[in-house]
Amino acid sequence: MLSNIGIPGLILILVIALVVFGPSKLPEIGKAVGSSLKEFKKATSELAKDDDEPKKIEEQKKDTM
Repeated sequence: MLSNIGIPGLILILVIALVVFGPSKLPEIGKAVGSSLKEFKKATSELAKDDDEPKKIEEQKKDTM
């Protein structure tokens, strides 16, 4: 996703965020975005794990027969 933006685009976004939110709010916003991304990754990995579980059980049943 970020590879399409490039370094100049990323710098422009950061400058605009700095102007809009100010230097005091920017660290709080960054922390909130980071924790949100962490929770999102955790949830998607749990969903992927849940999807794999029935396949593993079915494979184990086939192996024992």
